Amino acid sequence: MSELLVIIQIAGRRCALSAHDVKSVIEIGTITPVPRAPDFIAGITALRSQALTVIDCRRALGLGAGDKPTDDRAAVVASGGHAYALMVDAIEDITTATSEAGQVPGGFGPEWSRVARGMIETMTGPALLIDLAALIAGPDAVRSEIEAAA
Repeated sequence: MSELLVIIQIAGRRCALSAHDVKSVIEIGTITPVPRAPDFIAGITALRSQALTVIDCRRALGLGAGDKPTDDRAAVVASGGHAYALMVDAIEDITTATSEAGQVPGGFGPEWSRVARGMIETMTGPALLIDLAALIAGPDAVRSEIEAAA
């Protein structure tokens, strides 16, 4: 296994995104709020002439804002034909996976279980491999799925 990963921190946890999903890392500038948007959407910002939806990853997990400020940088990703800037605690490094994603150990909580594809070993230590679509969907995605099934 030699998948290239971008290591980030969300709410103090080491997480990994597939480097294929990360288009760039930017200094996040002005964020313009979007009326009536869910609280995990911090607003929109611009990258050159492209509008990016800014996702507060802590809130997208359902964890709240926290007391540590996020990094001034954001990971720019694309999913479902839309571009997003992910506000994270920190962007650490680019590294290589040394194993396949394994089971997520207990104790992480349902917030993390919803977005984690598994625990993965990397050249710089273990990290939670993040399901990008699940993270971007936000904390109400599970509630919507439950309501639709009822």
